[in-house]
Amino acid sequence: MTTKLPSGPAPETIVRYITETYPGTDVVEAMAAWFFSLDAEKHWPNFATLVTTDDHDDASDLDRAGVFRLHIGVDRETFERIAAADPEPDYTAFDRLLPHPVYARQLWISILNPSDETFAETVVPLLALAHDRLAAARARHHR
Repeated sequence: MTTKLPSGPAPETIVRYITETYPGTDVVEAMAAWFFSLDAEKHWPNFATLVTTDDHDDASDLDRAGVFRLHIGVDRETFERIAAADPEPDYTAFDRLLPHPVYARQLWISILNPSDETFAETVVPLLALAHDRLAAARARHHR
C-alpha cells in the first residue's frame, strides 16, 4: 500500500473543475461528499461523485488524512478495460483507476487522490465521457 499522497488536485479543485467545465451541473454536497448530476430537481442520476470519509463504505480507508475517492460513471467498454487491467484491485492505493468497490456492477470506476498528471491525462477525459453519456441520455429522454 502506498502511504504517501500523490501531488494532485484537492477535492475542492476537482469540484471547481467539474462545475466550471460543465456549467449545467447540479452539485449536492452532503455526508462529506459531492454528487454531480444534470437534474437540479431530482439530483439524480449522478455522473460523478467524490467522497472524503468512510461513511459510505470502508474499502478505501478514507479516514486517512487528506485521502478522498473520486467516482465516475462510464460505459461498459471503458469499465471492462479498467477492470481487466487490475483483476485484484487494492482499493487503498492512490492514483490508480479501479472498479468502484461497491458500484462496479453499475459501471462505476474510482480513483483515490489522482496525481496532477493522471487527473489531466486520464480523469478529465473520463469525466467528459461520464458527463456526455448522461447528457445524451437526458436528451433522448426529454425529446
